[in-house]
Amino acid sequence: MIKVLFIMQIVLAVILTIVILLQKSSSIGLGAYSGSNESLFGAKGPQGFLAKTTFFLATLFVLNTIALGYLYNKAYNQSVVDKIEVEKKSSPIPAPPPVTQEESSAPEAPTPR
Repeated sequence: MIKVLFIMQIVLAVILTIVILLQKSSSIGLGAYSGSNESLFGAKGPQGFLAKTTFFLATLFVLNTIALGYLYNKAYNQSVVDKIEVEKKSSPIPAPPPVTQEESSAPEAPTPR
């Protein structure tokens, strides 16, 4: 499901970009290369049709983005940190050997000669 929505997101982005570039602007944009297609869309020309198409595609794009975000959050709810196993860390310094009774007494002071 996520793969289908992701592919649909890419297709919607490309189509939405093309429809936006076809709209008439102050510098005419790519609409100048589409020829005289005003008769196809009626007396007003393609502006009404392209504006409605842009609105429809933008709405689909936003809804698809929300759906993708929801499904990704649901599918990948765990963090990478949650998957790390905690190891028992042993001390890098070895423990000292046990002290016996002989070693625990203080050394004798040297006797003078």
